[in-house]
Amino acid sequence: MPVSLNRNMAMPSWFDISGLSPDSQEDEAGIKQAAENVKALIDQEVKSGIPSHRIILGGFSQGGALSLYTALTTQQKLAGVVALSCWLPLRASFSQGPISGVNREIPVLQCHGDCDPLVPLMFGSLTVEKLKSLINPANVTFRTYSGMMHSSCIEEMMDVKQFIDKHLPPID
Repeated sequence: MPVSLNRNMAMPSWFDISGLSPDSQEDEAGIKQAAENVKALIDQEVKSGIPSHRIILGGFSQGGALSLYTALTTQQKLAGVVALSCWLPLRASFSQGPISGVNREIPVLQCHGDCDPLVPLMFGSLTVEKLKSLINPANVTFRTYSGMMHSSCIEEMMDVKQFIDKHLPPID
């Protein structure tokens, strides 16, 4: 889709982005529609026999942002969220204090590089503080990686594997 930040050139994108600062205008309709699309995917998995509490949402950058937003707004109980190099979109739309939804105890692994020039570490820090006010703070893990830019590293992937292994144990 065309992305404003990319001079309206088309690129893979869940929703439009007009700026990369905490006070940039957000594509509320696009974010909400993208979250509905993810919720429909969850519904399809549930209809095919996978209980929602065995589903972890996850993504990188915009995908991680959408995963956080979707988990906080869905009525499906999820197993967790892996949020890499991202932020919480529409953060001002969430009330002060804990969410009332089914995922207020959801485990979240949020990871960020300390040298990310695209989504600065400050976004990750602001997000983790907001998350700790919305869900059980004991269930929020924030990891930073020295020297990592807007990318990934083996240490981060090992943390993701450990998180998945812990929150999606094998079914006997």
